[in-house]
Parts: sequence; C-alpha cells; structure tokens
Amino acid sequence: MNEIANLSLGMWIVKETQLKDFWKRCPDAKGPLAAWIREIEAARYENPAQLKARHGSADFVKDKVIFDIGGNKYRLIVRFRYARSSAVPPLNGIAYILFVGTHADYNNVDVPNL
Repeated sequence: MNEIANLSLGMWIVKETQLKDFWKRCPDAKGPLAAWIREIEAARYENPAQLKARHGSADFVKDKVIFDIGGNKYRLIVRFRYARSSAVPPLNGIAYILFVGTHADYNNVDVPNL
C-alpha cells in the first residue's frame, strides 16, 4: 500500500498514550477509551455538526469537545482539526487529546482556557 492510500484510513489521534496511561491507573476505563479510539481512528469528520450527529452526548466549549466516557464516570477533552478534502494530500482530521480523567478531576479543569 502506498503512502497516499494510508492517508485515507481516518483521523489521527495525538497523545493517544495519555489515554493508555490513564487506563493503566483506572482499568475499567480501558474498554470505553479503546472503543473511542477505534471510533475516531475510523472516522472522518469535516465539521462539528458531523461529530455531534455521531456523538450526541458530546459537549462543545469553544474549540474543544467534551466526551462522557464509561457512563459519564470519566471525561475526555479533545480539540479537533476537522477533515479537509481540498488539502493536498487530503487531511482526514486530527484529534488532540487535552485531558482525560475522572468526573471529579474534570470539575477542577478550566475547559475554556485549556
């Protein structure tokens, strides 16, 4: 498979290791976070409306998206760079992990200024 063909796979996740480090500390988060990773890596969102249509419980604060993970036990904050077909080579999107933690940890995060 050539390099251009690999670009069509889906979104890239930056700082995915942050999620894996978190689930080592909180093992019950592994299943939901691994499912989120699979979903995002297979996705190609061109705008916030497409992301919201797929992840209805996601909240948007400025340029960040907040996901409820594991039945709202955990929170994940992500900044997206949405897909652009007009880019050369085409950009399938990038998800930057900004925060992952318990719901209690999230209550201490200043999301707009993160």
